[in-house]
Amino acid sequence: MKHLIFALFLSLPRMVAAELTAPLQTPDLDIFDTESLQRGAKLYGERCIGCHSLKHMRYKRIQKDLKLSDDELKNLFPWLDKPIGTLSTAMPSEDAEKWFGLPTPDLSERIRARGADWVYTFLRSFYQDEERPFGVNNWVFRDVGMPHVLWDLQGMQKAVIKEKKGTPTIVKLQQVSPGTLSKTEFDRAVTDLVNFLNYVAEPAQLDRLKLGKYVLFYLIILAFIMYRLKKAYWKEIH
Repeated sequence: MKHLIFALFLSLPRMVAAELTAPLQTPDLDIFDTESLQRGAKLYGERCIGCHSLKHMRYKRIQKDLKLSDDELKNLFPWLDKPIGTLSTAMPSEDAEKWFGLPTPDLSERIRARGADWVYTFLRSFYQDEERPFGVNNWVFRDVGMPHVLWDLQGMQKAVIKEKKGTPTIVKLQQVSPGTLSKTEFDRAVTDLVNFLNYVAEPAQLDRLKLGKYVLFYLIILAFIMYRLKKAYWKEIH
């Protein structure tokens, strides 16, 4: 039994690697970049909230953390009369399951489960696939049941496939039509969106990370004082 458990433990990294087809890319996230969070919130409001909620996040908290006036908050979420309630989608889960095959996930939960790198790479990895209902597939999430909601910004890509050990394998994605944004601009837009989702997944990290700096400074001072006390005590002993 011990040998079996050990063998399964060793096989886990290979099993995970086999499921993952696209190499994950790491975005340059900074939850203290308020302008990036505001741009990401706007993109979420324009492209995502129609299907994906952030049901654990309140508008008031976003307004406070992102330092927004009432008018600025309304500019990000034009349908909002008053900054009350949570960021819930208007799409019923029954309709989502009917149209997409599954209820659409809450994005704050998805980024906590998958990680920022996965979400960032996923949003950049759609490619043309006429066999799929929405005409696109995804290199990270094969046979994904959603359309490419950022297609006009990114343009369209196609999959470059090569044989590897007798199996057709995607090796890269190639641009076939331009979007309204350049590659650099699109990557920055996706980074802003993922930055916002990463903040929403744990809003308390704004306070936690700020407080952490003071805690570390306190511990450094305390360590210095304790070291000086230790030197003084041992001096009398010797």
